[in-house]
Amino acid sequence: MGIGGKSRGNKRSSSSSYASTVTTVVFIMLCVLGVWMLTSSSVAPPQRTTTRTAIDTNDDSVTFSSSNEEQPAKTNDDQKDKAVFEDNPGQLPDDAVKPDDDKASESDVVDENQAGLQGKESAEEMEKQKIGETQISEESVLTQNQQPEESVLAQNQQSEISGPKETEEHNNNNNNQQARNEDTNKSNNQQENKSQDLEEDQNHGEEKKRRNDKSKEGKRKKSEDKGKQRQSNEETGETTNGKTKEDGDQGRSKSEIKESEDEQKGNKEQQELQMQGIANNTSFSDETKDKQKEILSATAQADTFQSIIKTTTNVETTEKDAQREAQNQETQQQETPKEKNSNDPNKDAQNQETQRQETPKEENLNDSNKDTQNQETQQQETPKEENLNDSNKDAQNQGTQQQESPKQENSNESSNSAESLGSSIPKESTESKKAWKTQKTQSENEKERRNEESNGKTSIYGYTWQLCNVTAGPDYIPCLDNEKAIKKLQSTKHYEHRERHCPEEAPTCLVPLPEGYKKPILWPQSRDKIWYHNVPHTTLAQVKGHQNWVKMSGEFLTFPGGGTQFINGAGHYIDFLQQAVPDIKWGKRTRVVLDVGCGVASFGGFLFDRDVLTMSFAPKDEHEAQVQFALERGIPAISAVMGSQRLPFPSRVFDVVHCARCRVPWHAEGGLLLLELNRVLRPGGYFAWSATPVYRKGPEEVKIWKAMSSLTKSMCWKLVTIKNDTLNLVSAALFRKPTSNECYDKRQNNSPPMCKNSDDANAVWHVSLQACMHRAPENQAERGAKWPADWPARLQKAPYWLNSSQMGIYGKPAPQDFAKDYEHWTRVVSKLYMSGLGISWSNVRNVMDMRAVYGGFAAALKDIKVWVLNVVNFDSPDTLPIIYERGLFGIYHDWCESFSTYPRSYDLLHADHLFSKLKERCKLEPVMAEVDRIVRPGGKLIVRDESKAIGEVENLLKSLHWEVHLTFSKNQEGILSAQKGDWRPTTYQASS
Repeated sequence: MGIGGKSRGNKRSSSSSYASTVTTVVFIMLCVLGVWMLTSSSVAPPQRTTTRTAIDTNDDSVTFSSSNEEQPAKTNDDQKDKAVFEDNPGQLPDDAVKPDDDKASESDVVDENQAGLQGKESAEEMEKQKIGETQISEESVLTQNQQPEESVLAQNQQSEISGPKETEEHNNNNNNQQARNEDTNKSNNQQENKSQDLEEDQNHGEEKKRRNDKSKEGKRKKSEDKGKQRQSNEETGETTNGKTKEDGDQGRSKSEIKESEDEQKGNKEQQELQMQGIANNTSFSDETKDKQKEILSATAQADTFQSIIKTTTNVETTEKDAQREAQNQETQQQETPKEKNSNDPNKDAQNQETQRQETPKEENLNDSNKDTQNQETQQQETPKEENLNDSNKDAQNQGTQQQESPKQENSNESSNSAESLGSSIPKESTESKKAWKTQKTQSENEKERRNEESNGKTSIYGYTWQLCNVTAGPDYIPCLDNEKAIKKLQSTKHYEHRERHCPEEAPTCLVPLPEGYKKPILWPQSRDKIWYHNVPHTTLAQVKGHQNWVKMSGEFLTFPGGGTQFINGAGHYIDFLQQAVPDIKWGKRTRVVLDVGCGVASFGGFLFDRDVLTMSFAPKDEHEAQVQFALERGIPAISAVMGSQRLPFPSRVFDVVHCARCRVPWHAEGGLLLLELNRVLRPGGYFAWSATPVYRKGPEEVKIWKAMSSLTKSMCWKLVTIKNDTLNLVSAALFRKPTSNECYDKRQNNSPPMCKNSDDANAVWHVSLQACMHRAPENQAERGAKWPADWPARLQKAPYWLNSSQMGIYGKPAPQDFAKDYEHWTRVVSKLYMSGLGISWSNVRNVMDMRAVYGGFAAALKDIKVWVLNVVNFDSPDTLPIIYERGLFGIYHDWCESFSTYPRSYDLLHADHLFSKLKERCKLEPVMAEVDRIVRPGGKLIVRDESKAIGEVENLLKSLHWEVHLTFSKNQEGILSAQKGDWRPTTYQASS
């Protein structure tokens, strides 16, 4: 191991010569040990005359070695390697893939090397060291002669990198350094000669081994004696020549350490440049290109692992030599971190390697070398990062963007983002808009209702957020708590004061948190209890506690599952209704239900067990926070009232409509409100009415029952049954809507009247109620003529009434558009959203798609325990009937206004190309204030939009103190993922 050390020792007699000799011996020992460890862990040693690259995608290691052994066994493998790593696109070599079991060998190699350094070297280890000497000699010869098998591009790049570096080192080194370089060259020649002698005299290996043992012991003793002598001389001459000698030792130590680091760095750079040259100059097939990207990624990871092993060995050896030979203070300072934590050498070595990578030591490199090393550093700091694009340049640019988002939890989202934002994204067709109606056009006659609303054309960027100064406080719903507009109402006969009255200017203030707010309890436990401080209202517990609506229990509000008509639990009541009408078939024929006057929505909450989605709604009235209770429990609900305007749902979409003592005067004003239920109920659907007029015989109840019986008969509703619930001591009447116009045509009295043919049953945005009925569809290809397929078959199946002659949203025939949308969102959700955005879906329950098209995003989430409210914007193509037809639900809305829900209602909002379209009509600041209002602390926002809109949204979210986890852009399209925190402003908005 001390090749050349003896000759130098004879030539030099001074103490400085001894020190130089010892240092040189240590340096050569480090090099030999490093190469020996690498070759010993190699998978398959290649032939002697060829430099092979073994890439292990599981082990994440890359080794270079040469040997004349096992040549016949590896001939075919070498040919495979040559086919792949040259210009011939072939398969990966057999030895390029190893099982996962090889991962354990990495730690074994490090442990074995450590043990070998600490104990006596056996004869077998000495033999391996000699082989290592031969190998490093051969590699040195190959490097000097630049064998033609190596890539020409890699040689040129390596020479460009190493040229300026070597010049700088020679200018800085003193004469002793030049002498050591000459000695090193001599030692390399001696190594080559020794390797040849080893091959010729293999039979005399044992004799050489014994001689080398004795020689080594002698050298060690001499080295120790020289080190002690040098230490004694240093102590003696400390007062006179100490400073000069210390400077000389430090200079030599620094230059030696730099030589070791530069050698390691050069090897890594050469490996990387060779791999990049192969990637750039080779024409691969698509499958091979993917493997090539994996190889490049594995190479970067392998460089990190090799550097760790080399650094570990170098650090440990230097520490022992420092103890034996009392090296200078510079070496001791480098060993200080190692001594502090000797129990974890791998970790310390890795930390030192990371520090060397982060230290700006590329000052002597040209610009191209710096770019290469920066890219390598990014790949090493993010070892799981996938190749993002088909070119290395795109990958480097994307890596830079990801570095700017250090909170990213899983880097697989970059690869998936690139795929999901690529050319496979369905693009909305401009021509298709002509083939679809919108709520805006359908409700044109109601625009005068919105004269007081703001168009919001000006910008208020730079706004300082403040808390809302309103009476509702933490429960503020801007369009339902507009006290100024409510005071101006001339009548409240039809519950106009419970309807939406949005402010003239959308609010830009933030809603405060309730005192003592906690992270919501997760589903399904939340169905039975919630934190009291999250919804600190006790009125319902006091008024409805005896009916098992809600009760106080310490710091919790508990929900026994009861209601006014099902005190003993909603589960029994749901079974009771199906027993009354077996054709209901919860979760199969009946999938989407509307629950009117829902209370705390226990009916809808327990229907989840039957695979049924329930749209529950109730007004914000004296039944304090009933809808807020439902949302906090993880049950879908909205604040709405059956007043003077149509409900925000399409016609003929609900399978069952339910009212359990919902306090709605169905028979009043010619059945105005019941006729609205008739509009949204699917032909052949059921109306379940469980109320006191059904089973009580008091004068008022009898009067109401007679009025209801007459009204439903004139509407051609069939009374299927009246069923008694002996457990809850109530009864329910179930009516069925007709599927044809036969009954309508036979009526003697046209009361209630049939609606005009010009009346659009789907126009609902600010459209007043009308006391009329729409005819049943007669064309079998029309929506509502047939009952949809049972759940879940209806989810993936395009509706039968979706006409192929109609152009879809993305420009294809509508059924193909439907299938394309579902395929797209299934891929995006599975490959990106599930694992790439750092979202823990077990903590997600209430989800809203702020701009749904066909409901593909919600459909892709059907297998996890979440519900998704699909919002179709009132100026977008009216695709909400398609969403209901496939067994999902949703609502119409205009995002330039506030949504009809309580603050802190949703765990996740999803906005696909929403904000770029909203900017044309209203300001983004109020929209983002609304997003902040309805998302819970800790909730998420996913935005997919144009890059410019993404940037504006990101800036606004940061001003709201949201944590932006990911931003990514490509081809003017981007994606953003952010999380809401607990931050609230400290000042209140001035009262108006």
